[in-house]
Amino acid sequence: MSRALLLSIRFHDGRYHGTGDWPPAPARLFQALVAGTAKGSELSDTDKAALEWLETLEAPVIAAPAVRAGRAFKSFVPNNDLDKYGGDVRKINKIRTPKTIHSHIFNVEIPLLFIWKFTGNVSAENYAQTICRIAERLYQLGRGVDMAWTWAEILDAGEIAPRLARHGGVVYRPSQNGTGKALLCPKKGSLASLKERYDADRTRFTSVKQGRKIQQIFSQSPKPRFATVAYATPSRRFLFEIRAATSESFAPWPSERVTGLVLNVRDKAVSRLKEALPEAAGTIDRVLIGRNATEADKAARVRILPLPSIGHNHADHAVRRVLIDVPSNCPLRADDIGWAFSGLTETHPTTGEILWNLIRSEEHGMLEHYGIDDKEQHGFRVWRTVTPVALPVMRTGRETTGAKRVAGEAKAARAVMQALRHIGVSVPVASIRVQREPFDRNGARAEEFAMPERYVTRGLHHVEIAFSQAVRGPLVIGNGRYLGLGLMAPRKDVSHDALAFSIASRTNIATTDSALLLHAVRRALMALSEDKQGRVPRLFSGHEPDGAPAGSGRHEHIFLATDDTDEDGRIDRLIVAAPWACDRTTQGSREDRTHFDGVVPTLTSVRAGPLGVLTLGPAYALATGDPLVGPSRVWESRTLYRPTRHTGRSKRTDAFVVQDIISECERRGLPKPEAELLELNIGPNCGLAARVRLRFAVAVEGPVMLGRDSHKGGGLFGAVG
Repeated sequence: MSRALLLSIRFHDGRYHGTGDWPPAPARLFQALVAGTAKGSELSDTDKAALEWLETLEAPVIAAPAVRAGRAFKSFVPNNDLDKYGGDVRKINKIRTPKTIHSHIFNVEIPLLFIWKFTGNVSAENYAQTICRIAERLYQLGRGVDMAWTWAEILDAGEIAPRLARHGGVVYRPSQNGTGKALLCPKKGSLASLKERYDADRTRFTSVKQGRKIQQIFSQSPKPRFATVAYATPSRRFLFEIRAATSESFAPWPSERVTGLVLNVRDKAVSRLKEALPEAAGTIDRVLIGRNATEADKAARVRILPLPSIGHNHADHAVRRVLIDVPSNCPLRADDIGWAFSGLTETHPTTGEILWNLIRSEEHGMLEHYGIDDKEQHGFRVWRTVTPVALPVMRTGRETTGAKRVAGEAKAARAVMQALRHIGVSVPVASIRVQREPFDRNGARAEEFAMPERYVTRGLHHVEIAFSQAVRGPLVIGNGRYLGLGLMAPRKDVSHDALAFSIASRTNIATTDSALLLHAVRRALMALSEDKQGRVPRLFSGHEPDGAPAGSGRHEHIFLATDDTDEDGRIDRLIVAAPWACDRTTQGSREDRTHFDGVVPTLTSVRAGPLGVLTLGPAYALATGDPLVGPSRVWESRTLYRPTRHTGRSKRTDAFVVQDIISECERRGLPKPEAELLELNIGPNCGLAARVRLRFAVAVEGPVMLGRDSHKGGGLFGAVG
């Protein structure tokens, strides 16, 4: 028969100051039980056997009241090291140390529950009864100011669900896939490790005589042994369909007006909740509207997410479903919030006719397109916006049109990083791509979502984010995340073939120093890609494993370039492109693509000799519309093109350069262009360098990097028009 041991804990005050996050870990409760029942260093045989039985049980289910983070403060206290000063209390000022204390504020009327399941038999029942008696001796949980008491019960397993439902707090369950909040739990040997630590603490200072002096030696006590268990606290989600009142068909809502839809259903749900729960009006305003909300309330706010229809090329992006996401830490009951939205109607302002209803949906297939998996078994690396992100409006200076766009997108990429921090996403970002255009054929441009009273056009951007690790949905970022904007959908892992890194303006490196900088960049990438045996992939070195230059005749290593976006003679960004991005005849092996994706985004700084140490901005993908990407029919040199062959003495140099670049385009898999020579420089030994304008019959996407030194920054072209 399955049974359960339930420990209910109440605090004297509605505050908890223990180290670590909320809720208190089962290991902390285990230590508190040991401290409460031990007499000095001794435990009775009965208590010891019961505690050893408890540490063999599976990790408990935890139910805790919703909390708000209090303001942190520092307390300067003695750190219990007065022994090293001979116990002289006059020297206590030498051992004061600051301790930062974070309080968690909660409803003191709601207890903290720990539930262990066990198989009922005579010995297990006896051990559980002993734990019940031990629990009565608990006097604190957390710091010394966290006075608490507990009582214990033994229940049938069938009584657990009703007790948790009546509790009304947040339920934390051990995660089956290892994702979630990490908490320490007792395991076999934990009690023995606590005894070892206690004994070691009593003798951590030893005196050693050295000549006439006696020196005290400090020994660190061994750490207690606990198991780390991941606890999942999934949000409660309610999916509704927008259905026409006169038929069972959907009533589609334009995606460009999602903010209006959110405001409409939110205000109606708030009115319904306030009428039913007038005593909770302030809480309702905080978690649904954000009125009078503080920074600590953000984690508890309800998200109303209109879901545009996506999933195939012909999906029209109209909103037919609304997802209500109630965080586990919300102070309102999730069922109450679901009830408030269920059955909401929209009526005609003059006739009073019902236009549509919000109907609870049982079909959750659309959630899969937004990376929302009820089992939370996996995530996705690449995410793209369906509704644009609202970012702070930033000045971009007085650059030319193309340079202004590049500078604006670089600043927007930094704002995206900040937006991810605001929602608590700490997974490293590999690349960011920012643009005004939608990623799907039926999506709307970012400016079409503008609302003059809330979001201006310049602050709205479509964004693609590639993370270094998988992230689970829903993913909603930006200033409009509570009003339907910034909703992202995952894409299968894709390779970003050309990445850019911004260089801080204060670095002030002239374009004439490009060769020196790119040499340092290549060496940095080689160091990052080196394996444990010291081998560097050909992708970054351009050499075979034996050290010989790659001799296949194909472009199999990376292309590097610098770019002066505002044409002031200073380098503004660094470009790293994969071989298959610049040579369309090269596919790139799966191994090379994996290396490129895994190594290039990790480049954060470059030691460039006399140029100093350069700190790079986060990598971002070159977006459509960027001068280096296009697409465009006309391309002009941004750096000098050097022919792939030497000209003979009898040949016309201008005609030779034109023919050479046309042949080079064809070798790289580009359409045959018309080439116009803009400038020709003849150096020593008939060395040629030229600026060229290329005209293609169709629009071509970049990057376009051609010529003999295209791997080293030469032959870089930019789109015109």
